[in-house]
Amino acid sequence: MSVEEGADLPDLELTGADGPIRLRSFVGKPFVLYFYPKDDTGGCTKEAQEFSAALPDFAKAGVAVLGVSKDTAAKHAKFTAKYDLTVPLASDEQEVIEAFGAWVPKVLYGRDYMGIDRSTWLFDASGKLVRTWRKVKVPGHVEQVLAAVKELS
Repeated sequence: MSVEEGADLPDLELTGADGPIRLRSFVGKPFVLYFYPKDDTGGCTKEAQEFSAALPDFAKAGVAVLGVSKDTAAKHAKFTAKYDLTVPLASDEQEVIEAFGAWVPKVLYGRDYMGIDRSTWLFDASGKLVRTWRKVKVPGHVEQVLAAVKELS
């Protein structure tokens, strides 16, 4: 299963730093949801830092941003503190990650395994999916998302 462009934001729940986060609670303003493999790894750290640096620009455009991985809320708290991140992060056992089709087969050093596809999802204010980025390469990605957000207005 995967959320396709034009689909409504699913009514699923994640665990945030301050408790449960319902995805549907973001309807009413544009929303960027991004999935990343693991806290405190090179690409994931860079991506979180870049989203954090651009958070004021997203806020100025009236857009909420949320990063999601399978890491626990406690691990997210350490990751956030270590790098002074401002982008909110949420934990998911796997339900939301699977619903978005972001739990995929991967290969590392010839070993097959399942993991999170670095991906980003942009929803408009009505909660409709308007843009998806799959197999994201971190350099320049946040700028692409911000440009797409500006096209919504």
